[in-house]
Amino acid sequence: MSSLKLASDGRTMEKKNRRWTNLAGKCAAAAVFLSLSGLASADQFGIQITGATADEHVRKLDLGFVWDPHLTWWEIGGWHFALLGEAHAAWWHTDEGNVHQNIGEFGVTPVIRFIKGSGAFRPFVEAGVGVRVLTSPRISSTFSLGSAFQFADMVGAGAQFGDHQQYQLGYRFQHVSNGGIKEPNPGINFHQIYVQYNF
Repeated sequence: MSSLKLASDGRTMEKKNRRWTNLAGKCAAAAVFLSLSGLASADQFGIQITGATADEHVRKLDLGFVWDPHLTWWEIGGWHFALLGEAHAAWWHTDEGNVHQNIGEFGVTPVIRFIKGSGAFRPFVEAGVGVRVLTSPRISSTFSLGSAFQFADMVGAGAQFGDHQQYQLGYRFQHVSNGGIKEPNPGINFHQIYVQYNF
């Protein structure tokens, strides 16, 4: 009789422990979900459209997707540094390309920005070094970038503005080259004007 009671008590305790474990697991899952939702809502995303010109009569149209995780540091007189991530897909065109008149470009760039922290109009300077892959490194019989893999470094300046800082306008000087990993490596320089909308 007592052994039956002990077995019954053991099963009851096991059920209670299972309920508490399930409840604790659900609470932990809810806490993780809410914290991830909070992080995602804190992030800001934007779409960037860029027009550019370069040597060899190359023109470029670039579509960028921008991620701002609000990673900031080192405040100096109302200005601070921020880290952004950008993904790009671009189309190059030249009228002088006797091998390829149209080339595709795909890549990513981390960007460090020094920006004013408050106000309706927030100027900034920025720099970044990223990687690119071209659909062809050869533009003409006399001009080749050497390899499909390229580095893309840039410096620029611009401003963020709007009621919710949703607009951005800027200029960038971008140098694209393969860093000497394959010859020839003439590189190409772009002058870029971009507009961006932040969601």
